[in-house]
Amino acid sequence: MQIPAPFDYVRATTVENALELLARHGPESRIIAGGHSLLPMMKLRLARPEWLIDINDLFELDFILQGGGELRVGALTRHSTLLESEEIARLFPIVRDAERVIADPVVRNRGTIGGSLCQADPAEDLSTVCDVLGAVAVVRGPGGERILSMRDFHRGPYQTAVGADELLSEVRFPVRPRSSSAYEKVERRVGDWAVGAAGAAVTLAEDGSIAEAAVGLTALGLDHTVEAAAERLRGKQPSEELYAEAGALAAEACDPVADQRGPVDYKRHLADELTRRVLRRACARATGTAEQTQEG
Repeated sequence: MQIPAPFDYVRATTVENALELLARHGPESRIIAGGHSLLPMMKLRLARPEWLIDINDLFELDFILQGGGELRVGALTRHSTLLESEEIARLFPIVRDAERVIADPVVRNRGTIGGSLCQADPAEDLSTVCDVLGAVAVVRGPGGERILSMRDFHRGPYQTAVGADELLSEVRFPVRPRSSSAYEKVERRVGDWAVGAAGAAVTLAEDGSIAEAAVGLTALGLDHTVEAAAERLRGKQPSEELYAEAGALAAEACDPVADQRGPVDYKRHLADELTRRVLRRACARATGTAEQTQEG
């Protein structure tokens, strides 16, 4: 079956209007922006919404703003905008790393950060990015705003804390000095879902040691971050031996499944190797950031 079930369509004009439409049409309504996840599911009858509420006119949700020690990104911000933003690349190079390997230009031109996070696909790249960066999600509903950590926002595969009458409005990233990040993905072909991927974010102390760190995995059976790796990294000087220890802990923490993309042993190897690579790159980038700050 490649034809969606019958549905009605309405185009929201403001965030308040979108919330009114969600309340009016109930749990059988769905928000649509890029539609690259929802429409294929509708064609396969895996999703059968009675109403589609189009939010592409809500330009108030399309922004990138820095201030108050954080970077705010509107939920309607397109992947292509994230990829091309020099401000984001400077503060969070992990975002550009990930956006370069998300699907293809057609998807990146239409897909949004909000749609990716709300789909909550275990193989989705930006969920890992937001986890390791310590981002929070701002959810709007009839009762006002709620601010949720990624741990609270994502409740499992294809499940989030966004209620049927609520809307993800923005994502906020804390900006920390002497910090950087990296992401690397293995895929069978360009634009495919990940066989496995890893992301890391580090903050260096003044003596060059790792003050804070986070490591996350994509498509490898791990929810959120590898706490054991963060504990091992914290307070240590960056080194190949340290990266290897963190990689081994990531491989131990993940719980991949064998499928057409590879056996379990191969995926655990990816967790180990990719963790080493992203930590190496994130620490190198953070060292460069710290040197620029001292020179300034």
